[in-house]
Amino acid sequence: MSERLFAPDFKDAPYWWDRTPRPELGNPQPPARADVAIVGSGYTGLCAALQTARAGRHTVVLDAADAGWGCSSRNGGQISTSIKPSFAELAAKYGQADAFAILKEGHNALAWIGDFVAAEGIDCDFRVSGRFYGAHSPSRYRELERTIAERPKGLETGSYLVPRAKQHEEIGSDFYHGGVVDPRNASLDPARYHQGLLERATAAEAEIVPHCPVTRVERDGKGFRLTTAKGEIRARDVVVATSGYTGALTPWQRRRIIPIGSYIIATEPLPREQIERLIPKGRMVTDTCKLVVYYRSSPDGTRLLFGGRVSIAETDPRASAGPLHAEMLRRFPDLAEARISHSWMGFVGYTFDSLPHLGRHDGIYYAMGYCGSGVSLSSYLGTRVGQQVLGLAEGRSALDRTEFQSRPYYWGKPWFLGPSIRFYKWQDARRR
Repeated sequence: MSERLFAPDFKDAPYWWDRTPRPELGNPQPPARADVAIVGSGYTGLCAALQTARAGRHTVVLDAADAGWGCSSRNGGQISTSIKPSFAELAAKYGQADAFAILKEGHNALAWIGDFVAAEGIDCDFRVSGRFYGAHSPSRYRELERTIAERPKGLETGSYLVPRAKQHEEIGSDFYHGGVVDPRNASLDPARYHQGLLERATAAEAEIVPHCPVTRVERDGKGFRLTTAKGEIRARDVVVATSGYTGALTPWQRRRIIPIGSYIIATEPLPREQIERLIPKGRMVTDTCKLVVYYRSSPDGTRLLFGGRVSIAETDPRASAGPLHAEMLRRFPDLAEARISHSWMGFVGYTFDSLPHLGRHDGIYYAMGYCGSGVSLSSYLGTRVGQQVLGLAEGRSALDRTEFQSRPYYWGKPWFLGPSIRFYKWQDARRR
């Protein structure tokens, strides 16, 4: 790959970390005992910790790396209604009432996070920016038309069609055949948001212990004993909040989570008028391709951040930068001279039914599997699972009534991912 693709100050680290460096929490030791032990210090874990710590439960949050090192500080900062299956798909499986309730949870999460950020006073560039969802073929535009027309009453989002003749009002690209605007979708700076959660969790006296991998969780009377790199902890309740980073510690959850790498690049600073021409209304953007891409301008309006899946197998961010840049140019050819300042990746936790899940298995609480739409869902469901630990009725969710599925011969390594990506690439190439 030509080195001319990279800016002189190129970093293979998230763009977000420039403004919000990794938190320095020292080298704290975990307590010998706690009421609640939470494994994972991303959005899910910290939102659960806020609930339990503020209720007076002695809460410790453990992480194998820096606090928020995973996708909570690596994502694109896009916030939508988040539930991927359609009403028809869910109704066929769960019935219309449960299908409505499941989809409504996505709407609830979107509304909740805006209220939460405001109530907590978190400075994270939260903005109701709206999203443009581009149709990469005429047939997909017709599908979007049907989706809007058939949306059940009570699940309206205010979305509206944008025909190809008018799409330049939303995006400076001829790649799409029209699309849909979802005006209620939002955006934020994910690392700033995580830092705000971290500050509020520590203010609530939750103990955050980074660089403390948990190697074993086992029953210990009415509670649990956790073996960590820094000693043992006994806890009454345990929450697993690891999603795309779920490993051998919790094999039941690992068999139900598909870790998929998602890759993002940031351009070097560009003229503001160029960014405004490409995304004139500051929308979040994604499209109907099976190998979905997602992109946006940076909060300060100086760069384009472009993400997606571009490799058959997992690779390093420097290798993925070129293919991502090529996908960006398919949509914005006039960015050919724009160099890359940052390239990074994170693991998304996908599930076999494309739904997030929360609940309790063998006494251990969990919330995970946000399928690439985790900013609002992980925060909202982390809050719900924290409420479940407290025994509160408001912790219940339509999503904890769904079966958390696995597949035969799946043990946590997605051997099927490569063939699936090849098939999706073939489908996307057949634009019609």
